Amino acid sequence: MTIFENPSLQLYTLRDALATDFDGTMDRVAAIGYRQVEPYRFVTSVDELERTLASTGLVAPSAHVGLLSIDDQRPVFEAGVRLGIGIVIDPHVDRSLWTTADDIAATADKLNRAAQVGAEFGVTVGYHNHHFELENRIDGRFALDVLVDALDPAVVLEIDTYWAQVGGADPVELLTRLGERVVAIHIKDGDGSLDITKQVAVGAGSLPIERIIAAAPPSAIGVVELDGFDGDEFDAVTDSFAYLTGSASA
Repeated sequence: MTIFENPSLQLYTLRDALATDFDGTMDRVAAIGYRQVEPYRFVTSVDELERTLASTGLVAPSAHVGLLSIDDQRPVFEAGVRLGIGIVIDPHVDRSLWTTADDIAATADKLNRAAQVGAEFGVTVGYHNHHFELENRIDGRFALDVLVDALDPAVVLEIDTYWAQVGGADPVELLTRLGERVVAIHIKDGDGSLDITKQVAVGAGSLPIERIIAAAPPSAIGVVELDGFDGDEFDAVTDSFAYLTGSASA
């Protein structure tokens, strides 16, 4: 049974393999069946990515860069345009900045200003959560919700459904409530703990993957990611692809 037809893969999952053999790793990703990838810190690898996206036929609709830690963001968006990346997502704002409404407002302001720069290049800016944006509460509300209230509508969300659950949210409820603001989700599985070595192939863990995908907007990009894995990462991303696309017996 097909659960998700065209999953993307966050390349951070294969960071060690990419560091050893960039081209060969990208070839293996395409051979598994992936047609989309989500690069990270792609400005430093733009030449390699441009070459391997062309040779494999892979596309990169979204990518991760720590935008808010960069003074001049224009080179990021220039590289994004070169690679065909339409959504640049900041993947992490330090957990110490999610405990007060003022700090969250400052983060929202930075994201809003980054979105204005991105718009000059036709690139959308988004934010990706970890567990602490849900774990931390402001007047009883998730810190992530406080952020969303302060964001310009042009800023989108990539919800990491695993870390949302670890942080104390119901990922299905969260996705349902946030609706079309969510343009991508991280599809991730494991035992629901902070221990990244306990993450497993999608479908082999404790998360309600089918319900999570059903709750996301139909147009959302579904991105497979493992922050860590006690085994061969290629096995995990292969099994994840097979589970999502119904090709396990192929």
